[in-house]
Amino acid sequence: MSTPVTLETIRTAPKVLLHDHLDGGLRPQTVIDLADAGGYANLPTTDAEELGVWFAEAADSGSLVRYLETFAHTVGVMQNTDAIIRVAAEAAEDLADDGVVYAEVRYAPELFTEGGLSLEQIVEAVQEGFRQGEATAAARGKKVRIGTLLCAMRQNARSLEIAELAVRYRDAGVVGFDIAGPEAGFPPTRNLDAFEYLRQQNAHFTIHAGEAFGLPSIWEAIQHCGAERLGHGVRIVDDIKVEEDGTVHLGRLASYVRDRRIPLEMCPSSNLQTGAAASIAEHPIGLLHRLRFRVTVNTDNRLMSHCSMSGEMAALVEAFGYGWADLQWFTVNAMKSAFIGFDERLAIINDVIKPGYAALQA
Repeated sequence: MSTPVTLETIRTAPKVLLHDHLDGGLRPQTVIDLADAGGYANLPTTDAEELGVWFAEAADSGSLVRYLETFAHTVGVMQNTDAIIRVAAEAAEDLADDGVVYAEVRYAPELFTEGGLSLEQIVEAVQEGFRQGEATAAARGKKVRIGTLLCAMRQNARSLEIAELAVRYRDAGVVGFDIAGPEAGFPPTRNLDAFEYLRQQNAHFTIHAGEAFGLPSIWEAIQHCGAERLGHGVRIVDDIKVEEDGTVHLGRLASYVRDRRIPLEMCPSSNLQTGAAASIAEHPIGLLHRLRFRVTVNTDNRLMSHCSMSGEMAALVEAFGYGWADLQWFTVNAMKSAFIGFDERLAIINDVIKPGYAALQA
């Protein structure tokens, strides 16, 4: 008999994560410890349980001001090398403990320079932390591979600089580039020089698009900038019409995204907080999965969205009745779409993911 699909059994299944922000996944106690060590005095509370609740409630509040305040605290305590190494190491450990076998974790180096660190020191600290975390997890019998994405903040003018940084460190664990920050008023085409440079360098990149802003953001990201993946991409549903009798009509852009197998880095719980969907059951991921878009499941910000990969998958199981075959499909989609080499992706799919799910379905 197949293993029942529950939160606990999902934790044992191999999972792949493509969209996770380093500064959105700290442990509450770590935030407190780093604030104390670094002299950061702005936390709303120094009780770990209360702080975890505060982060969740602020992120759930519907107030962008309060939501952004949560990142002011996490970024505020990550302004020295030791802090960055600890956060990265714990991220790797936490993902491994949740059954994640491959993850791409992203962050914007420019946010961690307030204490005087150079961009290179920041990248090297993150990579050191990930190596430590991978080693600690492996010693506990949990193998995880972490790739890094460097983000440029789209409202600033440093995207080319960060793209060049990503290329310099691509043989040291940095697997790609991204732009993050507010979509409205800051279209991806503002960063064309960065994307042209990355393409010239045969480097990989994804673009946050179609989360807070609609189809024009997605269209620009793909057709002008050449995005290989879409960060969120949830608003592609605006180009899909479902008739009362269930007939589905795809617009030109939606058809292109599906036909080209452009991966969608979907983050269900986070999308509820940003208003992209009213509930998991109403999230476009259900329709997009049914239409066989290249859908992947992700966490976005594990602290702010009080979520994990296993929790996101369990929520989809509850909302849509998914079974192991569906969860394997999401996982293989993500591994196919990762920014590491083809041989590595294939090895993880054939040697880790497929055997893992076969055992659960036996």
